[in-house]
Parts: sequence; structure tokens; C-alpha cells
Amino acid sequence: MKERYGEIAVKRDGHVALLEIDRPPHNHVTVELMTNLADALFDIDAERNARASVLMSAGKSFCAGADFSARRSVGEGGTDALYAQAVRLFSTRKPIVAAVQGAAIGAGLGLALVADFRVAAPEARFSANFVKLGFHPGFGITYTLPKLIGLQKAQLMCLTGRRIKAEEALGWGLIDELVPQEKLRESALALARELAENAPLAVEATRATLRGEIAMHVKAQTDREFLIQSALRETADFAEGIRAVAERRAGNFTGT
Repeated sequence: MKERYGEIAVKRDGHVALLEIDRPPHNHVTVELMTNLADALFDIDAERNARASVLMSAGKSFCAGADFSARRSVGEGGTDALYAQAVRLFSTRKPIVAAVQGAAIGAGLGLALVADFRVAAPEARFSANFVKLGFHPGFGITYTLPKLIGLQKAQLMCLTGRRIKAEEALGWGLIDELVPQEKLRESALALARELAENAPLAVEATRATLRGEIAMHVKAQTDREFLIQSALRETADFAEGIRAVAERRAGNFTGT
């Protein structure tokens, strides 16, 4: 297995693989980044000695989603290609623990939901802020978020774009552990080690049963999300939403 997949660094701790996204400070998603991450996780699946992974990131944010201020916010291939990689991420077999040190926003929230467990610091924030951009949720969030925290709380997040603090996220079941920032990676690794000490074939089989056909559902939902996003991208409200978020103000939306 390679030690570097583009901006993804991979290390090992016994039976645990440690993956770090290295695009600080905000680790914005791109097609290339998600392709590299999926490649790394598929290689971990094929590596007999690896039994679990910790997904973490360098910098201030865990992942601040797409950088819509950039001309090509997700890189070569666009949103459709990005969602193909999201389906790949949900197709992996071995358990993943995410260490969330800061903001997980938009597609960054979607990435956090790829993991089986989320360990977070008090500084972590979670937001499906798409409507503030005049946009529709993506990355399969419309399937994975309600499945995790229930429809009502998912609607609250998706229809308001509200940022959820780590303490509230713990009560909602959006995160599994809340630990001090300085203990974050240590705690995520401890949970991954707890997973990895069990019989690996049994863990994989149980995970597959519990998660069901999650990749299939994400594929169906991202297909729908992409179609709606493509239409909304052409609206005046989307252009206004991009400006408003960049200027840190409420959008002056007109419904056009």
C-alpha cells in the first residue's frame, strides 16, 4: 500500500490505518481529493493486516465542503464526478472513525457521515448550509443524515442551514464522543483499536448487515441531488447565495 495518495497521507498503527487529509486550513473537497481518499480506503480494504481506519485532517476545519468562491469549485469533472467518488467511499468494507477537529460543512458534513463513528472536539461545528447558498444538499446527505439523526432533526439542519455545535451534536447522535481538542486523535485511535481487536471477518460482515445497501441508496440520492443542483446553479438566488456567504451576510433572495 502506498504511503501517499495525492493530498492524503497514510500511516499505520498496528491494525489501524491513519489517513490524514492535507489541504489546510479548510480541506475543501475536490474530485481529485475524494478519488485519492477512495483509492486509499479501497487499498486498505485489500490489505489483510488493516482492520479499521481513522480519518482526520490537518488545519482548522475537518472539511469545509466545496469552495464555491473558486471558479471550478470541485475540480475536473464537476459535481457529478464528485458524487461518483462519494458512492465509492460508501462502498468500502472496513470501519472508519472520523476525528473532527473543526467545521464539517456541506460536502464536508457528507464526508464525516461516510465514517461509522465520529469523535469530535468542542470546536467542531456541523452544517448542511446549502440553502444559504441557494442550493440543494448533496454528497448523499439527504439519505445519510436522516438515517443517522432522524428526519426531523435532519430537516432542521437542511432547511435552516444552522450550524450545530459539538455538544448538541452529541445529544443528537451526530457524533459518538466529545473529547478535548488535545485528546482528539488519541481518542479516535483508541476507538479504532477497539474495533480492530475483534475478528475482522465478523466485523466486516456485521458492518455490512447494519449498513445495508448504503452505497446503492447514496447512488440513487446523489443522482437526484445532482439534477436539482444543476438546475439551481443557474438561478439568481444561487449567485446571490455565493456572494452572501462570501460576505458573511444573510442572502437577499428573490425566488428567481
